[in-house]
Amino acid sequence: MKPEQEKKPKTPKPSNGEPAEAGMINKVKKAFRFRQPSIKEMVREPTSGGIIFRPTSDGRDIEILLIEDTKGRWTIPKGHIEPGESAKQTTVREVAEETGLKKIRIMSWLGKVNFKYRRQDKLVLMTMQVYLVRALDPEETLVKEKWMTAIKWFSFAEAVDAVEYPDIARLMLLAKKKIRTGRY
Repeated sequence: MKPEQEKKPKTPKPSNGEPAEAGMINKVKKAFRFRQPSIKEMVREPTSGGIIFRPTSDGRDIEILLIEDTKGRWTIPKGHIEPGESAKQTTVREVAEETGLKKIRIMSWLGKVNFKYRRQDKLVLMTMQVYLVRALDPEETLVKEKWMTAIKWFSFAEAVDAVEYPDIARLMLLAKKKIRTGRY
C-alpha cells in the first residue's frame, strides 16, 4: 500500500451513529444546562376577549381585527377579569383599551380556550371566555396600546391563517358560521 492509500483508523461510534466525542460533549452540555426552578404553585387566571368583526365594504364577507404582541404573535384582544367584573364586561373593557373601539356590540358567546404556561416557579392555567363582537362604526379609529407591535383588520381567510393559536382559529370558524346563518 502506498502511504496516500493507508486507511485511517475509524473513530468508534456508539450505537446511535454519532461519534463518541460528540456523545460525550452532549452529555456534558446536558449536565450543565440551565434548569428552571421546579413548579411550586399553580395559579388560575380567568380572562376574556373577543373576536371582533365588521362587514367588508361590499358586504360580501367579513374582516377580523387582530393584534400583534411583542413576540410577533397575532391574536385577539383579551385580558384578565377584574374582581366584580363579568366576562362580558371584561371583553368590552379590553376591546376599548387594546383597540380604541368603543362602538361595539357583543353578539354571542363563542366558547372558551384553555392555555397553560410557566411563569418562573408557577404553572399558570388560563381560561379565556371568547365572545363574538361586532364593530359598529367602520370609520372608528384603531388605537393600539404601547406594548403591541401592530393592530390590523384582516380578511377572514387571512385572519384564520395569521392567528397564532389553533383554538382561536376554530372559534373564528364558528363565528363565521354564526354570522352567515344569522344565529348569534
